[in-house]
Amino acid sequence: MVVKMYKNQTLPQGKVLFGDRKVNRDEKTQLLEELKQLFNDSECVVISHYKGLTVAEVSELRDSIRKAGAGFRVTKNRITRLALKDTKFADLADLFKGPTAVAFAPDPIVACKACVEFAKGNEKLVILGGAMGTGVLSVDEIKKLASIPSMDELRAKIIGLLQAPGAQLARVTKAYSEKEAA
Repeated sequence: MVVKMYKNQTLPQGKVLFGDRKVNRDEKTQLLEELKQLFNDSECVVISHYKGLTVAEVSELRDSIRKAGAGFRVTKNRITRLALKDTKFADLADLFKGPTAVAFAPDPIVACKACVEFAKGNEKLVILGGAMGTGVLSVDEIKKLASIPSMDELRAKIIGLLQAPGAQLARVTKAYSEKEAA
């Protein structure tokens, strides 16, 4: 059942409106605690507008962000602003106006990279800003972070560099042994 609320209408006691459905205070408190925990566990947060994205596009965005190792959540602005209080991302409260979504990750590069990659292919996703640690990030700073290789990519490069001299030595000794055999 869809409940539309207008200025003069009231909800039954103990209920608050969440989208087009009623949410009791216990559910609201639980949602606030979940969001606070999410913000406390995250090292990086990216805020974006998703206006105009279809359900399929939002699902594709969520999938690409999850595959990258981050999370993506569409939340109500008022509840999110309340959840941001007393967290390291409290300065982001002003960005929550309009249809906003939050990408979050324990790895500072992953959330930035996933959002920027999706925004390149779909102009309807507009990155508003974000934060890493206790510092607020502009859109340009998020794009710069997205160009940095992730920890997994850096580890792979280091392993490749460490293995390269050994492989090269093996090729040289094999070439000498084949030359002597001939």
